Amino acid sequence: MIKAVRPGLWTCSKCIRQSPQITRRLPQRRWLAAASSSILNSPTSHSTADTKHDDALLRQIFDSPPSFRGLLQPLLQGVGRGNVGLFRNKYLTSPQGFLTFADITIARASKLVDKVTNASTIADYRSLVRDLDRLSDLLCRVLDVSDFVRITHPDVKIQEAASVAWSKVYMYMNQLNTSTALSDQLGKALADPDVIASWNEEEQTVAKLLQQDFKKSAIHLPKEYRDAFVDVSQSISELGAEFVDHMEPEKPYLELPSSKFHGLDPQMARKMIRRGVLHLPTMAPAATVALRRVHDEDTRKAIYYATRTASKRSIDTLEHMLRLRAQLATLSGFDSYGRMALQDKMMAKTPESVDQFLKALSKHNSSFVEAEIDDLVKEKRQRLGLSGDAKLQPWDKDYYMDSIRTAMRSKRKTDDFLAAYFSLGTVMQGLSRLFNRLYGIRLVPRDTLPGETWHPDVRRLDVISDTDGYVAVLYCDLFYRDDKSPNPAHFTVRCSREISADEIQETWEQNGQGGLPTFETPLEAANDGMHISEKSGSVKQLPTIALVCDFHQDKEERNRPALLDYYQMETLFHEMGHAIHSVLARTSLQNVAGTRCATDFAELPSTLMEHFCADPSVLALFARHYKTDEPLPYQMVAERLHVFNRFEASDRENQIILAMLDQQYHSSSVQDSNFDSTDIYLDIQRRFGKLPADPPGTRWQGFFGHLFGYGSTYYSYLFDQVLSERVWRIVFSAGQNGAALDRENGERLKENLLKWGGSRDPWRCLSDTLQDERLINGDEKAMSLVGSWGIKDDVQG
Repeated sequence: MIKAVRPGLWTCSKCIRQSPQITRRLPQRRWLAAASSSILNSPTSHSTADTKHDDALLRQIFDSPPSFRGLLQPLLQGVGRGNVGLFRNKYLTSPQGFLTFADITIARASKLVDKVTNASTIADYRSLVRDLDRLSDLLCRVLDVSDFVRITHPDVKIQEAASVAWSKVYMYMNQLNTSTALSDQLGKALADPDVIASWNEEEQTVAKLLQQDFKKSAIHLPKEYRDAFVDVSQSISELGAEFVDHMEPEKPYLELPSSKFHGLDPQMARKMIRRGVLHLPTMAPAATVALRRVHDEDTRKAIYYATRTASKRSIDTLEHMLRLRAQLATLSGFDSYGRMALQDKMMAKTPESVDQFLKALSKHNSSFVEAEIDDLVKEKRQRLGLSGDAKLQPWDKDYYMDSIRTAMRSKRKTDDFLAAYFSLGTVMQGLSRLFNRLYGIRLVPRDTLPGETWHPDVRRLDVISDTDGYVAVLYCDLFYRDDKSPNPAHFTVRCSREISADEIQETWEQNGQGGLPTFETPLEAANDGMHISEKSGSVKQLPTIALVCDFHQDKEERNRPALLDYYQMETLFHEMGHAIHSVLARTSLQNVAGTRCATDFAELPSTLMEHFCADPSVLALFARHYKTDEPLPYQMVAERLHVFNRFEASDRENQIILAMLDQQYHSSSVQDSNFDSTDIYLDIQRRFGKLPADPPGTRWQGFFGHLFGYGSTYYSYLFDQVLSERVWRIVFSAGQNGAALDRENGERLKENLLKWGGSRDPWRCLSDTLQDERLINGDEKAMSLVGSWGIKDDVQG
């Protein structure tokens, strides 16, 4: 099936749970001079910096006060030429440009479809995979940038134009997916041994991915079944949106005497009290806080029931959606939706493999949970003054966890001012230094031209390699605005892909015709004005990435930079993990470029980055007080992490149970006449949980919104947590003796895993990276082995 193989927007599971030749330029020296005269407390030189490359400007462009950013941007954009278009895409200079871009894309795609459907010779079929990949790339060029713009750009007219362009191309793509011509031609190519033998590993991988996509779209079924497939898919989309957007509790409010809420912050409580009665909104954050703080057990019990019981309407919507998914799988020839979703696009491949992983992980995790439960029971006995045994109730867990964590915080020897050491500029500087140590690539600020960005706060960074030169473009929109989404996100605006000589000639022949933009060179025309690289006779479009976060600056102190708390800093490292995957995986085919890999593999590079940001040698590269320039005392980080991770095994048990629930809801059992989502959830809790299960009468699954977005793949973040822990320990020796900054270790990860994107079997990548042949087959045994490693253990297994 021809489609945007991976959405341009990558809002990862972590983010859901918490948030891409200037002829005349402003001389760099002038920019540096302007910056240095406008920045307060500019950093001094330290040995942590690379003596070959001055990265002071990188810190300054993010730590400068708002007035500096506002004055600098017009100055930079006033030099040189006119509007160059968003991301330097010459079509995107105006709202109308989006429509022109969509129209010329559809015209080029139609010409390519004719070429593929008329293929008849061996030579035609040998080029078929690259033709289909180019077809996918053409559509993604419009879909990915339009998707980004319509949810990010502050100009409503441009948003609307991007939405129209997206709809045009999306409708055209769906028309392609209702015809069997492309699928039939791919089938003929795959049936010819001579054709397959002519394809390299990357081409064979893409051919198989496309073939499986065609199969999953039910394209080979009779028309009435294909029509049913489309109708059911649309119903699932509508029901899923309804489930997520309108989930509701059975009781919207809980009303109890205010005297029952001792322990809750008085200021918070006061806002909800009327005539001696506290009206607690069941879905509000205040209810979560009350479960942690209210002393009265009966009150906590009432809150627990209210917050864990979804309305019957929400449950009915969920179960209807699950049954329709089962129906969709049946139409496509699968026994369950889970099997359809996992096949070929996930490392796990089958529901049985996921089951093996989750059970092995649960077994490994259980002893840690039991130890944490013992601590909670002990805390309950002490708080209540009990001499005998105490039973831990479901509504006790959060309360006594909070009690233990509060005691840990009170024992700290130092005040927690971590954010003062994590100015946004120093963190970006640290990321560049880390990537330079590991991979030989740096983040280099570059001025933008008029129209290139969507807001003056956006910073452009060129990614420069010591060996390959200019390898990617990164646009950073990191500062808070009222009209921005608060969710951090990594967007792939354009993927890596090799551009053929025929494409270059075709686009150059159309240069400036019929209202199209005029380009200066054939290579510029071939990539719409966006950036390309030339090496060893190959022309590639460069990965162009947008990174969007929502970091606040203190309006009271305009000269103070944006200061990140530890978890905001961790989030930035995480998102840059996605970006570095896109940067290093510069494949020849866009279907497998960067993060367009197995979904349960895509979070590995980003999750791994969370280990780096907690490593003392990495933090020493950049973490310095924004006023005094004193280095970060690592003990502050260690204490913070110790508190935060105090009950991580219990938190993990909950995630394991939810992943098991996701699997069961997308199994063939959904088709049973007596299917009951509540019974299944409570049964899984009782069978696999050590913590007290939800009591009868509750039905929390009605709040599990990720069931729509993940659909039998919720296990993937746990899977990548285990894998990242293993890579951190095996490849980087858990940071011991400077291993987190060792170039040899970075090259090992890059050469065996990162550079392949989705073009190589991820199990082979993992096996080569860890030097563990037990993983090479990627079967149920391999999944069970990964689960047995766990996340809190040594490396003996």
